Amino acid sequence: MSPRRPFHYRETEGIRVTVRPLYLPEHSRPGRSEFVFAYFVRLENVGGTAAQLLWRRCRIHDDIGEETEVEGEGVVGEQPSLAPGETHEHQSFCVLRSPRGWMEGRYTFVRPGGERFEALIPRVDLAITTEGPVA
Repeated sequence: MSPRRPFHYRETEGIRVTVRPLYLPEHSRPGRSEFVFAYFVRLENVGGTAAQLLWRRCRIHDDIGEETEVEGEGVVGEQPSLAPGETHEHQSFCVLRSPRGWMEGRYTFVRPGGERFEALIPRVDLAITTEGPVA
């Protein structure tokens, strides 16, 4: 039986953000306090109006108290527009200094009429066990 792979989601202003973390032992170096986690993100417009992603801001925190803030335009070099019912998927990674931590944040979107709003990124727990990631 394969380990459970948790996912976290949150819906704000008609945008559903789903995140699935995955510990990457083959890229980690626990002896050097480097724990690598990939995360897979799905943005889905479940509302009735189109929206374009402009900006992202994410806080990544580990259990030894280190916190990193990542922000910038779009995601992975893109600022996707999502019509109602459309999705956009991307993946990225982070390196923690401890085997446990969490991340959360927000995306800034704009509607066709110029209205800006934020879609919240759910708090995603990052942890490893001998069986794999846990929620």
